[in-house]
Amino acid sequence: MNQETTTASPEMSQLADDARALMAATADMAGEKVSEARKRLAAALERAMEMAATVREKAVASAKVADQAVHEHPYQAIAIGVGVGALIGYLVARRCASRNCD
Repeated sequence: MNQETTTASPEMSQLADDARALMAATADMAGEKVSEARKRLAAALERAMEMAATVREKAVASAKVADQAVHEHPYQAIAIGVGVGALIGYLVARRCASRNCD
């Protein structure tokens, strides 16, 4: 695994550490079922780490594209932000008014 894969997120790293600890704790246990379960756990752990890295890469790429679009069209980005904010404000105010929020 590369550095990016192992640092995908703190939760994923903790899960990976727990799985590795479980595999280490069962290393001395004999039996075909335990061995097969350890192999499946190792494979699942590797797939999960690869998926996390892929998701992270896609998120970074999407953020770069969004940043580029905002830099190319700043006034449109501001207008969209104001419009979305006004819409959310209107919906929250309408919901609060229907429930008599104070």
